[in-house]
Amino acid sequence: MFSTGQQYFAIFFVIAFIITMIYVYRKDLKEMKQQYKGTYWILFGFLLFIGLLFFIKFYLKD
Repeated sequence: MFSTGQQYFAIFFVIAFIITMIYVYRKDLKEMKQQYKGTYWILFGFLLFIGLLFFIKFYLKD
């Protein structure tokens, strides 16, 4: 389905992409800890809201 050259290119691209993403993530890790402090509360609230919607859906199903 794919030629050998296309397969090599895809493998090389995936490896290079993963290495680049790891490098960029480690570089920005210090800034992210300062700028996104307290975002776990937003995640908690979102999950609580979704849980509440499911509870209401099953409670009012009858």
